Amino acid sequence: MTRRTERLNQLIQIEISDLLQKHVNDPRLNGLISVTGVSISKDLENATISISALCDTADRKEILKGFTSASGFLRRELAHRLNIRVTPNLSFEFDDSIERGVSLVQLIEKVSAEDKVGNPDGRKRNLKRK
Repeated sequence: MTRRTERLNQLIQIEISDLLQKHVNDPRLNGLISVTGVSISKDLENATISISALCDTADRKEILKGFTSASGFLRRELAHRLNIRVTPNLSFEFDDSIERGVSLVQLIEKVSAEDKVGNPDGRKRNLKRK
């Protein structure tokens, strides 16, 4: 990835996050939604925006519908805010890294609690390496 595309990815991520917080009035997009990344194509024509939200799968479909309906507005606002020749077409996808991180933290806490209490067989886990 070139330096220009990296910089453009960061700019688009910042601007879309700002637009979501301050200017988008769609009730489907009012929850806890974060833009986790942007990947723009080599020809700068298409951008895939990764979003994350703590919700179930039924709500994810509604959120994606909200982003699809707001994509024209978001693209127009990006054209005004960014000084680029061609504004990329926007597509959205879910990034489940936050949910995976939460489940990983829960597993770590569970193992930590078992270590403090002891294993179900009554023995403590040997943490020292040989």
